Amino acid sequence: MEFDVEIVLRERNIATTERLEHGSEPAGWHDADVETVLKQILLAIDRAKNPGGATRFVALRGFSWIVEPVGSQVVIAIEIPMGAAVAGPFAIEAQRLDALIRRVIAAAALPGPTIH
Repeated sequence: MEFDVEIVLRERNIATTERLEHGSEPAGWHDADVETVLKQILLAIDRAKNPGGATRFVALRGFSWIVEPVGSQVVIAIEIPMGAAVAGPFAIEAQRLDALIRRVIAAAALPGPTIH
C-alpha cells in the first residue's frame, strides 16, 4: 500500500509531501508493520530537512504522536524538534492503531539484552 506524508519543518511555511510504501494493508498490521511505518515517517522528515544526506538510525523515542480520524480512516500525526508530519490516511480502527503504536514505542524503550 502507498501513503502520503505531509511534512512541515520548523521555521518553514511550506509543506512538502512524500509518498511512501508499505507491504501490507493497515487492517492487517502487527507491531512490526507499525514500527516500520513510524520509522519511514521519521526518515521522511529527516530527508526533508537534509536532502541528499545519508540514511540515519531511527529510534522510536523523543516524539509526540496522535492518531486522528479522517472520515472513515485515520492519520498518524508526529511532532519532533525539527518539524511535524501527518501520514495516511489508513484504513484501520483508531483505537487499534493507537494501541499498536503505544506497544511499539513501549517495546523500543525497553533495554536490550545484557551480555556478560
